Amino acid sequence: MLIQPVVLSGGSGTRLWPLSREKYPKQLLPLIGDDSLLQATVRRVEGLAGVSVAAPMVVSNEEYRFVIAEQLRLMGKPGTIVLEPVGRNTAPALTLAALAARRDGADPVLLVMPADHVIVDVAAFQTVVVQGAKLAEAGAVVTFGITPDTPETGYGYIQSGAAFEGGAHRIARFVEKPDRATAQGYLDAGGYAWNSGLFMLKASVWLAAIAACRADILSACEAAFAKGSADGEFLRVDKAGFTACPSDSIDYAVMERLAAGGREDLPAGVVLPLSAGWSDVGAWDALWQVLPKDESGNVQQGDVLLHDSKNTLALSEGRLIACVGVENLIVVETADAVLVANKDKTQDVKKIVDALKREGRSEGQLHRKVFRPWGWYDSVDNGARFQVKRIVVKPGGQLSLQMHHHRAEHWIVVSGTAKVTRDKESYLVSENESTYIPLGSTHRLENPGRLPLEMIEVQSGSYLGEDDIVRFEDVYGRSQ
Repeated sequence: MLIQPVVLSGGSGTRLWPLSREKYPKQLLPLIGDDSLLQATVRRVEGLAGVSVAAPMVVSNEEYRFVIAEQLRLMGKPGTIVLEPVGRNTAPALTLAALAARRDGADPVLLVMPADHVIVDVAAFQTVVVQGAKLAEAGAVVTFGITPDTPETGYGYIQSGAAFEGGAHRIARFVEKPDRATAQGYLDAGGYAWNSGLFMLKASVWLAAIAACRADILSACEAAFAKGSADGEFLRVDKAGFTACPSDSIDYAVMERLAAGGREDLPAGVVLPLSAGWSDVGAWDALWQVLPKDESGNVQQGDVLLHDSKNTLALSEGRLIACVGVENLIVVETADAVLVANKDKTQDVKKIVDALKREGRSEGQLHRKVFRPWGWYDSVDNGARFQVKRIVVKPGGQLSLQMHHHRAEHWIVVSGTAKVTRDKESYLVSENESTYIPLGSTHRLENPGRLPLEMIEVQSGSYLGEDDIVRFEDVYGRSQ
């Protein structure tokens, strides 16, 4: 049996601001351990017993493509990255993945996993996945229901119906996020599980189910996929065709129609219980719950000092955080923002992000440190007519051939060697040397060496925004 891991990586994680940003969301961050959540999701299927596991397939938007490719490369697990030109929710995303899985005539069992979830007990997860694979191979659509231990109001629920084979039950119904009294009733009654968003099914079974339930989604995805193209590890679909696709979730489009086996033209929808320390890490209080704590219930990461404090999460990316006599707080420090929140109000962090967007502030979208396919830069200082950046270019990386209308740049090499193109000349700049790029000059920066190139860039001019770039050539296919 061949299992194709499908990792859905489209979320923005606004409730984990300021660590998670719209253009660098939580699934790309190492919130628990050294792996990012996406890497941990891919690694979760290593060593599955009795089955073959294909290289990972990640469905993502264009914005994250190079970071995802780099994270997979660092794991030694290059796979296929299916790029969505616009977001259309999970049902179209899975449809693209199923089409991609079937393009060579294969029909694997798809293990569909959100990229931003945490599972503590990987062995327990793998045991249930092997159970689910057998059911999926036989034609069922399998979802995993998390065994609840609290009356959680932040999750949807699945009610189990009649017993099915292999330890599963028929799905009786899906229930939207309940109020606390209703959730407590579900917990007391038994037979209800949290909806995990994890699925297993054959690629052909999903395509048949989406054809029966939402033929308009299938038609749009097929048209976009047919006009798509492969670009290395990236699989691109036609933008106009996919933009025309309706937006819908896997649950609404298909799963709720499988409940109670109401239609003979649809496969069996079944739920398997899963107790594996699962969390969708949807907000800071959820992250606090899954991280190791001291005897006072505190979570400390980075440069943190706590005194007489309880049940608090304090996370520093650089500066010292000192907390005295506090309880039930979330304190998160990054280079450009600090969050202080009551742990019972963390769902409202999204309102801060919404306010940042309304005010046109960059902190809702970008970190001060911004990743690019060639490396990264960090805006360490700025003023009315200047900006200072620390730039690191990975070996073999090169920036686009470009020009600026409103700024000049001074480049100082700290370590490594830079190859500089400036108008019609090309030359090397070594450690402790510098060069000047006048306003309006066509230029390019490259790292021809085997070690990272580290530089300080000083920009000066009347406008220093990132949109003051005219690109002429770019090896990464970027137009802006």
